[in-house]
Amino acid sequence: MLKEFKDFIAKGNVMDMAVGIIIGAAFTAIVASMVADLINPIIGLFTGGLDFTNNYAVLAGEVPEGASLEAAREAGASVFAYGSFIMAVINFLIIAFVVFMLVRYVNKVKAMAEKPEEVAPEVETGPSELDVLLEIRDSLKK
Repeated sequence: MLKEFKDFIAKGNVMDMAVGIIIGAAFTAIVASMVADLINPIIGLFTGGLDFTNNYAVLAGEVPEGASLEAAREAGASVFAYGSFIMAVINFLIIAFVVFMLVRYVNKVKAMAEKPEEVAPEVETGPSELDVLLEIRDSLKK
């Protein structure tokens, strides 16, 4: 059983998958930072800093008026945090769009790299000078 496990781990597919997961985790951090630090502030300029994170409805319990979502949760109230969900959906859509644009760009670069060099079509030229002279010679012999 141990030998089978070693064989499984030694296969290239498992190592490729492990590298892919590690790269994916690092890429996730980059994209998340790009969205949080670069894109969301720009969107905030256009939406007036709109943030749904603290929007919630109290289902059960007592919460002071105007308390933040975190304060409501600390007070032990049962809250329906629809604002956090809306922000998660918005962030997902932004991240998905950014990843789409990156993949689209990478695919274009790959297609350009794989594109074969275009060979200029052969242009038919007339007979060479030698061919013409040989033809004249042959016709004079007749």
